[in-house]
Amino acid sequence: MNKTLRWILPLAAAAVVGAGAWWASQSAQSPAPASTFVLLDGSRTTTDDFRGKVTLVNFWATSCVTCVAEMPQLVATHDKFKGRGYQTVAVAMSYDPPAYVVNFTQSRKLPFQVAIDNTGTVAKAWGDVQLTPTTYLVDKQGRIVKRYVGEPDFAELHKLIEKLLAQA
Repeated sequence: MNKTLRWILPLAAAAVVGAGAWWASQSAQSPAPASTFVLLDGSRTTTDDFRGKVTLVNFWATSCVTCVAEMPQLVATHDKFKGRGYQTVAVAMSYDPPAYVVNFTQSRKLPFQVAIDNTGTVAKAWGDVQLTPTTYLVDKQGRIVKRYVGEPDFAELHKLIEKLLAQA
């Protein structure tokens, strides 16, 4: 690697991480954007339906290696908290072929709601999501509490979910 790239690459990586941290701090406690999610079975759910529940919204793609790798932990998180007022909505990106999403969902027996964002409208509303996975945690009042770009620290995520579930 040449000398210029040796200092540019770490600087660029730091800028991306810093920008993500800045955005996360700016979005804390902001209302979740009004959105309609079209689920694989053709039904719809909206952010209004999130009220009274702690909701994890995960933007993902079948072609995303990190998304596929974290999916078992998302399933385990969902299974751990689902009986306590917690739900998961996995939103497949607009470029993901619907047949791939259906196959992935069925073959992995995903236990939570899966939506396909055919037009990209939902991703745009949630901060113009382009990097996957991008995950939002929404409290019972419908406010975004945390945004993760990349795989979350699941131990930290579980602690935050516990705290949010305990709130009135």
